[in-house]
Amino acid sequence: MARSVWKGPFVDSYVLKKAAKVRESGRNEVIKIWSRRSTILPQFVGLTFGVYNGRKHIPVLVTEEMIGQKFGEYSPTRTFYGHAADKKARRK
Repeated sequence: MARSVWKGPFVDSYVLKKAAKVRESGRNEVIKIWSRRSTILPQFVGLTFGVYNGRKHIPVLVTEEMIGQKFGEYSPTRTFYGHAADKKARRK
């Protein structure tokens, strides 16, 4: 179920604070975040976020096309090793 439009996008407050701090400093450093549920806002464009996937922080450079998406969409939590049928076909 989608979030109501009148509520606006959800972003954890600490993500906004960290993004504002990096913007003020002018340095291009990775911002480590654990909030995969936060929505990407226009003020995040050009910043690099380290999104936690349960094991490590995956660097995500935010572009204009990402606005409105969630951070978790760009940090996969599972490793895909391929299908078993594909491995059998390669052995021959």
